[in-house]
Amino acid sequence: MNLIYGIKDRPGFGKIFLFAVQQLLAIMAATIAVPAIVGNGLTASAALFGAGIGTFVYLLFTKSSSPVFLGSSFAFIGSMFSAFGGAASLAAGYWGLIIGALMAGLVYVIIAVVVKFCGVSWIDKLLPPVIIGPTVSIIGLSLSANAVGDVMKSSVEGGSTYVALICGLVTLAVTMLCSTYGKKIGRLIPFIIGILAGYALASIFALIGYAADLPSLIVINYDALKSLDFSKFSAYLSFPKFTFILGGIEGLKGITGSYLLTLFAAYVPVAFVVFAEHLADHKNLSSIIGQDLLKEPGLTRTLLGDGVGTMISTLFGGCPNTTYGESIGCVAITRNASTISIWGCAILCVIFSLITPLVAFLETIPSCVMGGVCIALYGFIAVSGFKMFQKVDLNKNRNLFVASIIFITGVGGMVVSFGQVQIRTVACALILGILTNLMLSKEKDE
Repeated sequence: MNLIYGIKDRPGFGKIFLFAVQQLLAIMAATIAVPAIVGNGLTASAALFGAGIGTFVYLLFTKSSSPVFLGSSFAFIGSMFSAFGGAASLAAGYWGLIIGALMAGLVYVIIAVVVKFCGVSWIDKLLPPVIIGPTVSIIGLSLSANAVGDVMKSSVEGGSTYVALICGLVTLAVTMLCSTYGKKIGRLIPFIIGILAGYALASIFALIGYAADLPSLIVINYDALKSLDFSKFSAYLSFPKFTFILGGIEGLKGITGSYLLTLFAAYVPVAFVVFAEHLADHKNLSSIIGQDLLKEPGLTRTLLGDGVGTMISTLFGGCPNTTYGESIGCVAITRNASTISIWGCAILCVIFSLITPLVAFLETIPSCVMGGVCIALYGFIAVSGFKMFQKVDLNKNRNLFVASIIFITGVGGMVVSFGQVQIRTVACALILGILTNLMLSKEKDE
């Protein structure tokens, strides 16, 4: 791909700000969704702060050579529920989040040390293009239902599916038109323009719905027009509730030996799964920017950045981090790989988390508008995976079976649970692909 801005390029300040905002909009929905799902006092503002700090750590470890943002990981949601479920008190549960993230981060550190001394050749053999390519595609395809669901979902109870769909499709259309036909800066910030267009349209529908006060004889459901919830501006008017503050000194007293074993079982296996996703994301990003990130800055540095970043971010936001496909998709579509944009996004996350009305503003962006953007983002991730294995010989039964199994188990949404430990779709597909490849490794060339 011909990049407009390379990794080390430094656009002007105004462009950097716009690129940073665009990255923020791309990663924001998923980053604040995790604390919303887990609940138990975790907040969007603290998650944004933690994601920003974790990304700082990642960029420092990678010498600002890997343009990707680290946000809240969905893979650890089951682990986070286990931390609260096995805790003697809610305060102990907050410390459980931190201790569990430390355990997961140490897995990354240990693997990084192994890579440092043994190299990455074993990884290339274990994860050839016939495995990595379909797995990257599955990352996008497995999220497709979320994007389609969001684009047809109103953010207000009683809202119309059709109004949401219109807003989402307008967002997608504007994004595509700006990316394809835009001039200069317009082509570099299609997501910002698309989201603003969708937000403006949703606001018009919502204002009509809120302002209308017509006789009941006129059979029009104006509540159905309310695809945007303005009430959120009255919320989040407090300082972020950091995890270590919520736990306090009293929470440490609830940490027992059996609880630590529960955390180990909940977090460590998932860390190995997320490691596989870490590899797939960096392989995908490498193909986009034309530079092998597993060699420069090196897998050791990316793993340390991801692992240590997760440890530190959880201390504040409670959510372990991972590299974001949305961020990678943003790089692919805009062809802007400048890491200064990622620095800017991380800084904005920290600043916005401290100005809580701004967090509320981000949360008022309707699901349908974000769904329109995500259709493009997730689609680009899927297509990037297809490109990675387009030169693989699928006439060989071995390659055909490997790719087929990854696609079917991934698209089919296979999830396997062992007690509190859950192996999610992408990880299941990847593991089965690796096992299939090893089982058929002795196939002879005709």
